[in-house]
Amino acid sequence: MSASNIEAPAILIPGRMHPHVTERLKSAFPLIHIADGDPALLSAEMKASVRGIASMGTVNAAFIDALPNLEIIANFGVGYDAVDAAHAASRGIMVTNTPDVLTEEVADTAIGLLINTVRELPRAEDWLRQGRWVREGGYRLTATLRGRRIGIFGMGRIGLAVARRLEAFGLPIAYHNRRRIDGIAYAYFPTLKELAAAVDTLISVAPATPQTEKIVNAEIFEALGADGIFVNVGRGATVDEAALVEALSKGTILAAGLDVFADEPNVPQALIDLPNASLLPHVASATVHTRQAMADLAADNIFSWFSSERRALTPVPETAHVTATG
Repeated sequence: MSASNIEAPAILIPGRMHPHVTERLKSAFPLIHIADGDPALLSAEMKASVRGIASMGTVNAAFIDALPNLEIIANFGVGYDAVDAAHAASRGIMVTNTPDVLTEEVADTAIGLLINTVRELPRAEDWLRQGRWVREGGYRLTATLRGRRIGIFGMGRIGLAVARRLEAFGLPIAYHNRRRIDGIAYAYFPTLKELAAAVDTLISVAPATPQTEKIVNAEIFEALGADGIFVNVGRGATVDEAALVEALSKGTILAAGLDVFADEPNVPQALIDLPNASLLPHVASATVHTRQAMADLAADNIFSWFSSERRALTPVPETAHVTATG
């Protein structure tokens, strides 16, 4: 995206940011950095000068209200639960995210995490590295993907990409969303519990919302059953982690593979200690290629908003109606 026809409003970067976003933006805008994301650190003059935010962290209602001339919040990431988009919308402030560019990468990770979980590949590698293959013989037999029935919770862009990959494995696919999606042949279940009861492998790609908080709970694990596999590449807040630990400990489900957690980077020790939990440190989109593409899209949203076009490229649903006034 060109920097032509750009005014020079100040862009606030609260906390950490991908360096490519910073490099792109500083070519056209004065940037204001605050290390811990606290707008109270800004003078009144600086607050008044801020018209855009490029963020990887929390932008709550108080943060938004502290900046009287704020027009756009460009969130780095497809999930934007850390941004109070509803409050931004009420103030006529645009919120954008970075969809599509990470879809394939996250779907790849979901499949890799599923295979790791079912086949215990990281544990088998540790067996070799610790010399146990030589001392004790081959690693034990594991579960398999053969004959499994897949349920996807959150059939959006990423969910569909996961489903396409699993179709190639010859596995039947079903899903649960708030509503049925027209034009896809996968079986639809109107509740998450019904989906869990109909499958033995549940993959969550659901966003964190008030409606999805801890929605994957003890009832869902009971429905999934003793041969059940649970994989989460969506948001940790959707899972009752205490119930998951209990389900894994008691054999209510067979195993779980998780890339996301409720209080990142703090992973409950009880989860870490479980041999039937395969855990990753939220790396689904963490490749050089994809993070660069996410950085470009976050920056391009700001460039486009302050260009002669005065529009956002990827507005979130809550602010899709918001238009620039100047």
